[in-house]
Amino acid sequence: MDASLTDLLTRIAGALERLAPPPASAPDLSAAEGFMWQPAERRLAPVPHISRLPIALIQGVEQQKGIILENTRRFARGLPANNAMLWGARGMGKSSLVKAAHAAVAAEDRGAGVSPFKLIEIHRDDLKTLPELLNLLRGRAARFVLLCDDLSFEKEDADYKALKSVLDGGIEGRPDNVLFYATSNRRHLMPRDMIDNERATAINPGEAIEEKVSLSDRFGLWIGFHNCDQPTFFAMIEGYAKALQLPIETEALRAGAVEWSVTRGGRSGRVAWQYIQDVAGSLGIAVTGNLD
Repeated sequence: MDASLTDLLTRIAGALERLAPPPASAPDLSAAEGFMWQPAERRLAPVPHISRLPIALIQGVEQQKGIILENTRRFARGLPANNAMLWGARGMGKSSLVKAAHAAVAAEDRGAGVSPFKLIEIHRDDLKTLPELLNLLRGRAARFVLLCDDLSFEKEDADYKALKSVLDGGIEGRPDNVLFYATSNRRHLMPRDMIDNERATAINPGEAIEEKVSLSDRFGLWIGFHNCDQPTFFAMIEGYAKALQLPIETEALRAGAVEWSVTRGGRSGRVAWQYIQDVAGSLGIAVTGNLD
């Protein structure tokens, strides 16, 4: 072969190698309890301090709390568990509950000497790389809960197919050491006008929307979060105040909560927590953590 041609091919091969994404690096799972999936770098970035509340502080969603905590605990123990979708009203603590349940179960595991239990967050825009992440986690001794917060899809968005394939199992199947949790404000993950438009314009309306709305059916658990009424709102703020030992009378606490909710245009767990933070600040008491 001509030397110049060989040199050209060598330079082309080198350029292609530089353009290729780096291979996924084996994560150091001892670095943290939580990680962020960074697909551009093909790695799990450790999160030393996860922003979360103790599960006892999450108020007004006792039934939902019991379901997700028990499902998470079973999975961490190596027992059968379901992928879960937490859907419903904004600000009712869906993602906070996932993070708090992970913290509670991980603490139990540390006390019992069980294998490490990790939380990994994957952004909705990175779902197309989910199979690669699963291959990175497959076969490891640790168990992983994958959290995708605020999951939804728009028209012409095909990323849901990657998630659907994972939830269905695909040819390889979902790794036994991985569980998928998603939160969404939409029950079917698609905007209602998009579903209605598909139904109105398609030759076969049922088949046109089935593939998209059926994604929700792939989750074994559907856990609904609904707007709270005033008694529930009061129960939330009083529960927070009691847990944080805030020195304030119930009547004054409730009066301030009503005014706060009016200025915020509604009642939710997030609004209750924001109000409690304001009260604690006015009393000179430090509060850490966030209710998402």
